Amino acid sequence: MRAALVTEYRKLVTTRLWWVLLASMAAYMAFLAGVMAFALVQDPESIGGAPGAGPGAPMAPEQVAGTIYTLATSLGYVFPVVVGALSMTGEFRHQTITPSLLAEPRRTVLLGAKMLSCVVVGLLFGLVGTGATVGAGAATLALLGEPTYLSDPAVLRSAGLSVLALAVWTVVGVGFGTWLTNQVVVIVVLLAFTQFVEPVLRLVLGQFAWADGISKYLPGAAGEAITGSSFYADSGMAAGLLPSWAGLLVLLGYAVLFAVLGRLTSLRRDIT
Repeated sequence: MRAALVTEYRKLVTTRLWWVLLASMAAYMAFLAGVMAFALVQDPESIGGAPGAGPGAPMAPEQVAGTIYTLATSLGYVFPVVVGALSMTGEFRHQTITPSLLAEPRRTVLLGAKMLSCVVVGLLFGLVGTGATVGAGAATLALLGEPTYLSDPAVLRSAGLSVLALAVWTVVGVGFGTWLTNQVVVIVVLLAFTQFVEPVLRLVLGQFAWADGISKYLPGAAGEAITGSSFYADSGMAAGLLPSWAGLLVLLGYAVLFAVLGRLTSLRRDIT
């Protein structure tokens, strides 16, 4: 297992794609955090407060800071999940899956090693993505004369848990890329689901009391629940969140589900 872990880690970090996506994530999240901080300070009623607070009710300053600092788990998790998925789909696209299985014929071990090796890269994405978000968001708040709450334990806890959530997303990506091995299809599906389908589903389901419980268990909502803060939930556009521990279990459940599906389909077939 150790040899497989080292091999998979080296295969991942010796490609250029991961750091290109990492740099893109840092720039994207810094931009979003700055824009969101400016918008929430200049026009706080443009985005409603928490569910039940009434339409147009602005968020409290501490809630604004927490929402901004955890934007990476709300809007930027597509980067680590894509990195995780490409680590597996790239094997099939470039036909390196055959020598990989010759080196490690135990397919379950290979899959497990790939998922575990991606955790390290996922933590890096979490640190950089969250750091860019907090840095740009706090700088914008400070420039506008607003409190940054960088010494508030609850806010710092949410930002720290954002790193964990983004790391888990890379594992989800590996599982998904094992199940659907076509690289183009995987990228299209992930982009469509994370940037359009799930946000719309959460907005729609959030309008119905009977659907609140459903929307909380969607992958993106589970990832946000880990941090305890959410742009969609804090603004009142979607239902509330699960407890932090429950969100972690749900997101890990998605990773395991996709990995099992991939092991029973793609990795069960003859590969030449």
